[in-house]
Amino acid sequence: MTKALEAALKEVAKLSPVDQDALAEAILAEIRSEKAWENSLASSQSELQQLADEALGEHQTGRTKPLDPKAL
Repeated sequence: MTKALEAALKEVAKLSPVDQDALAEAILAEIRSEKAWENSLASSQSELQQLADEALGEHQTGRTKPLDPKAL
């Protein structure tokens, strides 16, 4: 465990049990969300590669134009 996490957990220990549980649930939800995102990204690599290849092909054939942030 890192020193930063240890320090954070010492502060969490000072909270009420209700607040500790709420914080724990928020942390666990974030971890679950991150794992779901990683799994989704890992399972879509072939689709992402296909889209990247298509975009590069369009760029190489001159079918793209520079992004103009003022036009957004």
